[in-house]
Amino acid sequence: MNIKHKFKERYGNIDIFNPYIVIFFIIIFILVSLPMLYFSDELPRPSFQVYLYILLGIIFFVIGIKFPKILSKLSKKFDKKIKTLNKIKKKKLGSLPSFKISSYYKNNNEDNENKNNKGNKFKNFELIILSIVLIGLLLQIINFILLGGIPLFSGFLKAEAATRIWLFSYIFFIIGINILLAKYNRKIYYLLLIIGLGLFALTGYRTTPIAILLSSFITLYYSRNLKIKYQMFFGIIIIFLMIVIGFIAVQSIEWQHWRLNALELISYRAGFTLNILNRTIPLAGSTQGELFYYTLTGFFKSVDPRVLVGQAVLGENHSITSTIFGPAILDFGWIGMSIQMFLIGFILKMLHIIQKHVKSIATAIYGIILGQTLIWIETGPTDIIVWFFYILGIITIIYYIYKIDYIYNHLKNYYNSYKCQ
Repeated sequence: MNIKHKFKERYGNIDIFNPYIVIFFIIIFILVSLPMLYFSDELPRPSFQVYLYILLGIIFFVIGIKFPKILSKLSKKFDKKIKTLNKIKKKKLGSLPSFKISSYYKNNNEDNENKNNKGNKFKNFELIILSIVLIGLLLQIINFILLGGIPLFSGFLKAEAATRIWLFSYIFFIIGINILLAKYNRKIYYLLLIIGLGLFALTGYRTTPIAILLSSFITLYYSRNLKIKYQMFFGIIIIFLMIVIGFIAVQSIEWQHWRLNALELISYRAGFTLNILNRTIPLAGSTQGELFYYTLTGFFKSVDPRVLVGQAVLGENHSITSTIFGPAILDFGWIGMSIQMFLIGFILKMLHIIQKHVKSIATAIYGIILGQTLIWIETGPTDIIVWFFYILGIITIIYYIYKIDYIYNHLKNYYNSYKCQ
């Protein structure tokens, strides 16, 4: 018996992308900041109160995940209904007259999906999603043409790169590519993923290519049962992109001059963000919901919520990140932060339960939202895109709960009526 089998026998299959991974990434973020905060004179050390607020946020995040008996009942409800559906399908459905659930099973059975994809022409839904991905790539190319250059190599162009075209390009591509990877096992979609990564990396923003790669990693992890070597490969690429893109983009800003190397810059960025969080705590509630309002509407009014953070905390018109906790603290104090973390934990757990059972599009949505949330740990919830994805996640939760109930009750009644004949 090899090491892998021994590990599985002893510990079972570990689900590394369950919602608790957010806590792990928060801890990693803090650890990355330590060299610059405690072993260098580059940055002041944050107060102990910062870590108390982070701990409070984590506690409410865990409460959201556990909340309370509803989740356990929901999980048992899904388990019971899915097992019943599968039992009826395997034992009895073959002898029954035709019933309109074949598409449901086909969409949620990976083996059948892969067999159907071999040699079959593209289906209508697949063509629609593929078109959305291609439109996303085309919009990004148009954005570069209108900018007149590559933002990665110019601070001035980078400041202008986050246009409305860029926004829709990103939304189309990340949603489309994750759905394609979740539902269809075609090699061409991996090529599209690489092309998209390259184009979004050229914008000079770290968050978008990392979000694309991270969400794709999570989607493939659940839909393809990735081997350890591929998981390690994705992890290395994500770290590489984070370091290289961030370093090149910073060095290309004409009005800034850095003497830190690429690794020191990562630690500095984390340490600086924790210092901003430290400064937000005495200002709790000072923005009175302004950040949240402009996060939802500011993009269409040319207002950057991160600049508002810079104005509130530093008194300067600089785009500043303040961790996942900072904006909520500035807007509504520790109560607002606690509610936010509770809701994030609750929604992530709901999506995790659903995608575990139904896979397919639900897995893609979970991958996107979890990936974006992990990036939030540094940047904070100051992007309309992420709230858009959370709204999409809530719609997904409602839809699949209704769908499972409908299919279960319909099939059960159909099966019972057939037995009585």
